[in-house]
Amino acid sequence: MAVAKSRILDLMKVQCRIFSTTFNPTGIRTGNKILRQRLKGPSVAAYYPRRVATYKDLEKAFPDLETWDDDEEDRLEHLQLKQQRGKGAPKKKRTKDGEFNSRRGVYL
Repeated sequence: MAVAKSRILDLMKVQCRIFSTTFNPTGIRTGNKILRQRLKGPSVAAYYPRRVATYKDLEKAFPDLETWDDDEEDRLEHLQLKQQRGKGAPKKKRTKDGEFNSRRGVYL
């Protein structure tokens, strides 16, 4: 005595409604397993420490305050020495009018 397929499907629908699961009689991949999982964003964001203020943030907040960033000064000095030896970045190309060309537009 075989049970009709429609009765089995009705039973599956009721079962899914009772246990709060998705009714998927054909077994199509729906991504429901992934969508039911907890979101990872808050835990990933909590893993990294909060961003602390930098010298640039202080300079923007207090333009009158005289700040000194040793790392930035060392970097600028290193670039200046490289430029003197001819190892630095090349100068920007200028047009006849003395303007800089760029892909986004012309800067004065």
